[in-house]
Amino acid sequence: MTQSTPLALTMGEPAGIGGEITLKAWLERNRCRVPAFFAIDDPDRLGRLASRLGADVPIETIAEPGAAITVFPRALPVLAHPLARPVTPGQPDAANTKTVIAAIDRAVELVQTHSAAAMVTNPIHKETLYEAGFSHPGHTEYLGDLTNAMMAPVMMLACPGLRVVPVTIHMPLRQAIASLSTEAIIDCAVTTEAALRTDFGIKKPQLAVAAINPHGGEGGALGLEEREIITPAVDSLKRRGITVYGPVPADSLFHQSARDSYDAVICMHHDQALIPLKTIDFYGGANITLGLPLVRTSPDHGTALDIAGTGTAREDSLIAALKMAASIAEHRAAANAQQSVA
Repeated sequence: MTQSTPLALTMGEPAGIGGEITLKAWLERNRCRVPAFFAIDDPDRLGRLASRLGADVPIETIAEPGAAITVFPRALPVLAHPLARPVTPGQPDAANTKTVIAAIDRAVELVQTHSAAAMVTNPIHKETLYEAGFSHPGHTEYLGDLTNAMMAPVMMLACPGLRVVPVTIHMPLRQAIASLSTEAIIDCAVTTEAALRTDFGIKKPQLAVAAINPHGGEGGALGLEEREIITPAVDSLKRRGITVYGPVPADSLFHQSARDSYDAVICMHHDQALIPLKTIDFYGGANITLGLPLVRTSPDHGTALDIAGTGTAREDSLIAALKMAASIAEHRAAANAQQSVA
């Protein structure tokens, strides 16, 4: 892949595994064909971490993102954002949260000004951010506000052979079911269908919609959500010209032949989406935020504070997120060019 513009990778929680998987992703740049990226991070922290892990990763501070293309083959390019305090792996420090958030803000700015092709975010530690006054549920909602997104951003998880989109995300299951609505399903599916066209280059996307109750509710005997909430959403989507079917009982939706019949599944809650994806590819899934005016991906795991600094974290998901970000950026550029010609 020939790159003219690098990807921006944020530091995430400094006490988590973000730094380690960043170093390991750079080490795999040739074998895994990792697209060129630069880290928005503290170069001293990354250098100390590399020494701690015995990782042969030269760190090179860059003055501007464009330099990353030439630096990347020989060293990890870092756009410096110094931390307030030294980092102890596994022990988040609220004093460093301003730098964590500033790295996200900087990545957004660089993508919006076309200095970076896309942004990839290492995992944040929400509890520490909340202690420092961060008022958003997570990355996705924060980025939606920061970019003035026209619609609520949607979270997609993807691995080879499966894309899933949960309508409700980070909330207790009881609350997720109670908050489910026809409108939310429609909005989620419309955003997903549009993204499959522009971000994945699929000309005629096909969506499946999962039921929420066992056996799809059995005509109301096992729950009314299918009849009262999900089916009206599917009917409305069909009237909009979207190719969609469902609701399909979730236990019949994720085997191989079923996966061949759709491009993405609209799931009703978090675990309904993530259990099949992580069963298929536990280490290599990527998180993609749909509905933003910029490209953002991330690993599909958290900060893993319990193993931070031990050298055991796997970089597979970050590499998948980097490659996905580069691919989506290419598809969007092609879609925009086609629209301009039309």
